[in-house]
Amino acid sequence: MKLDVRVKKNLRDFVLDVEFCVRDEIFALLGASGSGKSMTLKLIAGIETPDEGRITLDGRTLFDSERGINLSPQSRRAGFLFQNYALFPNMTVAENILFAAVGSRDEKLSRLRENLSRFKLNGLEDVFPDKLSGGQAQRVAFARVLASHAEFLLLDEPLSALDNFLRRRLELELAEVFKSYGAAILVSHDGGEVFRLAERIAVINAGKVDAVGSAKEIFTRPPTLTAARLTGCRNISAARKIADDKLFADDWGLTLTAKKIPDGLKFVGIRADSLSTDAGENFFTFEVAAVVEDVDAFDVIVRRAGKQLIWRVNKSRRLNVGDEINLRVPCDKIFLFG
Repeated sequence: MKLDVRVKKNLRDFVLDVEFCVRDEIFALLGASGSGKSMTLKLIAGIETPDEGRITLDGRTLFDSERGINLSPQSRRAGFLFQNYALFPNMTVAENILFAAVGSRDEKLSRLRENLSRFKLNGLEDVFPDKLSGGQAQRVAFARVLASHAEFLLLDEPLSALDNFLRRRLELELAEVFKSYGAAILVSHDGGEVFRLAERIAVINAGKVDAVGSAKEIFTRPPTLTAARLTGCRNISAARKIADDKLFADDWGLTLTAKKIPDGLKFVGIRADSLSTDAGENFFTFEVAAVVEDVDAFDVIVRRAGKQLIWRVNKSRRLNVGDEINLRVPCDKIFLFG
């Protein structure tokens, strides 16, 4: 399956102008709130209309502003899972699923039974949405989308309203659902969720595609400052090149050795868990300014000459405020942004 998207729409704060191609894969739009991710899904689904552009699915035109083509949402055969689930409050679980199901009556009933079983909803057929838990409502929404026999899936922050336990459990179910579809587009601002579920990622920033790549590429070597921030890089500093292999990080107060420093260097970043106690290049003495305990690690704020970095360290290591610690900023883990 191949979905080509090239759309433009004037929004209140910016012009949404995106272009990407999805081919038999789970494709994610990763961006901050208000960056245009959800609107992009609505334009693909036909819920909103682009000001200009073209959308095709396997050569079938869903939208073309020049040719005056704008298929209805029903004709596009997209399974859209809304962020708030959008279940009909006056319909039971079974009625919600049957409403979206396609085919003859027997085929619809078969799809109902199949999805009730798939999402462990048996026994809830006659329950109304206001009596469902968040996890149950989410599973009903999934079941309704799959009963529609959609050609591809559009998922808008599908797990954002759930607690952590339910999120991880339904994430596994969602991964199984994806296996039965040729393609799906997932919208999220949760980097971990995107990394675990998506094969490729488009980073969206203020209505523009900031970067595109495999999930591993985007997270391992973020190509842009926006990508670094969205994938969890917590140490970012304004920087300037001072030699072919030297830079100065203003917010950290450090002169660092690095490779392939671009002439137009503007920012430098390093992940909190990439800092190392192993001696080598870029090895500095810091003072521990604060220790913040997380579930499975400590976030240690280290300071040098009034400037600070965040170091994420395993709980097996005990540190106290005021301790001196030698840390290395590894050359091969530094991100450079023009």
